[in-house]
Amino acid sequence: MTFNIRRAADGMLHRRADRWSWRAPAVRQLLASEQPTLLGLQEALPSVMPLLREALGRDHRTIGSGRGTGGRGEGSPILYDATRLELRDWGQRALSDQPERAGSTGWGNLIPRILVWAEFAEPSLGARFLAINTHLDHLSASSRLRSAQSIRQLVAERGLPAVLTGDLNAGAGSTAVRALQAGGALVDIRDAAERKAGPRWGTYPGYRRPRVGGRQLDWIMTTRDVRVRTVAVNSRTPGGRRPSDHLPVQAVLRFGEDAA
Repeated sequence: MTFNIRRAADGMLHRRADRWSWRAPAVRQLLASEQPTLLGLQEALPSVMPLLREALGRDHRTIGSGRGTGGRGEGSPILYDATRLELRDWGQRALSDQPERAGSTGWGNLIPRILVWAEFAEPSLGARFLAINTHLDHLSASSRLRSAQSIRQLVAERGLPAVLTGDLNAGAGSTAVRALQAGGALVDIRDAAERKAGPRWGTYPGYRRPRVGGRQLDWIMTTRDVRVRTVAVNSRTPGGRRPSDHLPVQAVLRFGEDAA
């Protein structure tokens, strides 16, 4: 699952639908019921992480910190079910010319942008794979393109079946998405899936009713050696509340021999 949970904020300057105190119960209920094995979050502040961990349960672990200096601020962590996945290696890097310098910017983005990557083993299948989670810049097309190129390079360097989750702030046909998909490096799961559960909603309805063909900012992509069994955009409104201005995207994936 990839899910931009919308940065937590409260107060009179935010309309009720956007307030974290209003949305938090819906986020908790959605995650508790879906129980994703692998979850890439965007706009996650440290203050909301206890609620998310509680919703997922004690078997889930978290990797990744905030994007700012010292690991502070908004993050794009990966959460995973440790009873099903074994973490082998992981890292976090800035999407800039100084990837090891936390809080660094460049490429046109004025605020830090990051990716979190992890190598997992799935013992039940004897499979290993790479997971990458990110949130690309909302203003700079140059930053999104350079970031996409950096992600492609990481996938190539690791040489494993890979899954990318993230809010790319870019739609189909954009330069960033084309860069990720060039030469068949990564494919959109909504095109590759054997089964599509539900309508092809846009993923950014902004608290409004979702519509087919709406803006797609939130993506899951995989390398071609990953089997995409099912894909869905989750439009649930637990308790009549929209959890976020974005909709989560979910998939059932198979790695290793079971992917053949």
